[in-house]
Amino acid sequence: MASMAALFTKTPYPPQSLNKIANTHFAPTRKASLSLPFGRKTHRRLRVSSALIEPDGGKLVELLVEEPLRDLKKSEALSLPRIMLSKIDLQWVHVLSEGWASPLRGFMRESEFLQTLHFNALRLEDGSVVNMSVPIVLAIDDSQKHRIGESTQVALFDSENNPVAILKDIEIYKHPKEERIARTWGTNAPGLPYADEAITNAGNWLIGGELEVIAPIKYHDGLDRFRLSPIELREEFTRRNADAVFAFQLRNPVHNGHALLMTDTRRRLLEMGYKNPILLLHPLGGYTKADDVPLSWRMKQHEKVLEDGVLDPETTVVSIFPSPMHYAGPTEVQWHAKARINAGANFYIVGRDPAGMGHPVEKRDLYDADHGKKVLSMAPGLERLNILPFKVAAYDRTQGKMAFFDPSRPQDFLFISGTKMRMLAKNKENPPDGFMCPGGWKVLVDYYDSLVPESNDKVAEAVPA
Repeated sequence: MASMAALFTKTPYPPQSLNKIANTHFAPTRKASLSLPFGRKTHRRLRVSSALIEPDGGKLVELLVEEPLRDLKKSEALSLPRIMLSKIDLQWVHVLSEGWASPLRGFMRESEFLQTLHFNALRLEDGSVVNMSVPIVLAIDDSQKHRIGESTQVALFDSENNPVAILKDIEIYKHPKEERIARTWGTNAPGLPYADEAITNAGNWLIGGELEVIAPIKYHDGLDRFRLSPIELREEFTRRNADAVFAFQLRNPVHNGHALLMTDTRRRLLEMGYKNPILLLHPLGGYTKADDVPLSWRMKQHEKVLEDGVLDPETTVVSIFPSPMHYAGPTEVQWHAKARINAGANFYIVGRDPAGMGHPVEKRDLYDADHGKKVLSMAPGLERLNILPFKVAAYDRTQGKMAFFDPSRPQDFLFISGTKMRMLAKNKENPPDGFMCPGGWKVLVDYYDSLVPESNDKVAEAVPA
């Protein structure tokens, strides 16, 4: 049977907005300072080293307008039909602008959208395949479509009515919501957080085209210094003389089991002959569901993990990944892995049920816990990425610390789920000594303590990030 890559090579319809890959750049010529995590000193910009893994498509796409032209582009935006961006839309503009989705140059056109839905990959003009598993699209409604009329470009504005970007050479096509949800999540069950937030009530049309982002996306929440772009991360890895970069994606606080997985990965890479493998600790910073710990509190907790020496600051780069979260299991984990290639990572740590969640209706997991890592090992376009499935870590009662599970003595191990961890923190109960560093646990307790109690003394639900 022919391979999936071979099938893509024979496809006669290339994605339309990938035509200008040759015009992208790998390292910018503009000057900028880099704020490093946790108070590290700034340094001059470095040229990206060719020793790091190449981005998808061979070049890292950056869609920011050059600074001298920004005022002109703002004026141009004011004269165009307008589309107001939701919070999640703006996060996708951020993702696209910095090249996390390279070689995409804007919101997907229909050919790219269909390839993503049905193949989890895009075929480039040269016949090569890059992974792309989640649609990056912009929805509009009937009235917006009518206002756009015959215009070939539109302006994108944020919720405060500021021009954010211009979308050029546009293509408008139908938004097949049911198909999109079914293909992304494998179910149309009600209650999928991202679908409810961003798809179900969205417009019936999608608009694609090439983006010109007027200025870097900033959130002014005290965390912008942690939002390093792929270019900035590559420069930081080069500054640290990394000969391997291994990425760890997470949306939860870091406990000592996570730390064990990360430190053990570095040990394994050293045994493989690498001299200076660097960890990219990369918490997700876009939309998350309401019961997840908000980003600001997670970043405080991560900072304590480094301060307490659970992870080595000299071999760890902490940065925020700006993508929204789908909770789409084996489909979404491909996106998480692909984006880290563009940031320079050539190793990716994957655990049980990555990007998974409970079924929104039935009392069971939505995905098989092992399918994520199995899919990553076979996914088209991810062949260059080394997938590191990690062993299961649990609390070892005999050692009083987190350790790798030993199936020969299962009675000695305690599994503390994320739900259990959150319940302990809400009730101000301490986990077993050695589960999480004390400073990190205090941050988690403080977060739940900060939630305003309702009149019936129940803790109020958090809101989506």
